[in-house]
Amino acid sequence: MTTTTLDVASLREEYSQRHLRRRDLDPDPIVQFNRWLSEAVASGLKDPNAMALATVNAEGQPSVRIVLLKGVGPGGFQFFTNYGSRKVADLDANPRAGLNFFWPELERQVAIEGIIHKASREEAENYFHTRPIGSQLGAWASRQSQVVPSREFLEARLDAVTAEYTGREVPLPDFWGGFWLDPCSIEFWQGGPSRIHDRLRYLRDGDEWRIDRLSP
Repeated sequence: MTTTTLDVASLREEYSQRHLRRRDLDPDPIVQFNRWLSEAVASGLKDPNAMALATVNAEGQPSVRIVLLKGVGPGGFQFFTNYGSRKVADLDANPRAGLNFFWPELERQVAIEGIIHKASREEAENYFHTRPIGSQLGAWASRQSQVVPSREFLEARLDAVTAEYTGREVPLPDFWGGFWLDPCSIEFWQGGPSRIHDRLRYLRDGDEWRIDRLSP
């Protein structure tokens, strides 16, 4: 077995920017999340809406990937994807999923758990046509998660789709759309000195939210 020459065990970052107190939190975790997301955007972070999406398939095998948050509100957290992707196959088998946002420059992360629901066709249609034209064409060219023979194969598909829709609106594919994660748990994590991090978790309690402080 080969070993890396990088001493990963020695990699360490000390956190010291701020503390998170119970009194600082809004009673509504969605309002609190939007507050933190706005601060991440204002700080100039790259892709502040990038989030890890964790799913589990029918055999219990977890998988995780980065997707982009495209909506947040009373319905939860929204993203869009190809219905033929591995993540959607997992969600068809098990609609429970997790999200994680990590903003290292702010020494913050948000961990979310909940149930996935498919967004409406109207929502997908509205969002799809706000995307850059290249992204719209790419959605048609890609059969996400399927094996392909080469990059040249993908480029040829994109060329064909581009030629087909030159000069006219690109329609929303039937195999592409959105999902909402309706949260049951949202944890806000603020890094602290000596690894005494602040962890405050909202748990859904009927129509209300209960806030607990967790040991780091």
